[in-house]
Amino acid sequence: MTAPATPQTDKWNVWAIVAIITVWFTVILGLIFGHIALSQIKNTGERGRGLALTAVIVGWLAVVAGALTAMFILIFGGIAISSSGA
Repeated sequence: MTAPATPQTDKWNVWAIVAIITVWFTVILGLIFGHIALSQIKNTGERGRGLALTAVIVGWLAVVAGALTAMFILIFGGIAISSSGA
């Protein structure tokens, strides 16, 4: 197993912390901040990769859940409207 190209540091990546907090309130911003954090962590070797990765995973799961919910509402709402004779 090879060591990372950049030296490890004890400093936490601020964007990773911001991402994990933000993703619970604003999914899109959490995703953006998480991707920024992952990119910076790859270059600097800072701590916080797990936080950033969690923010990205939670963000994409929320996007998928939102898309499935919207499709469910549109499909079954359309069926309900068409069967009511409106």
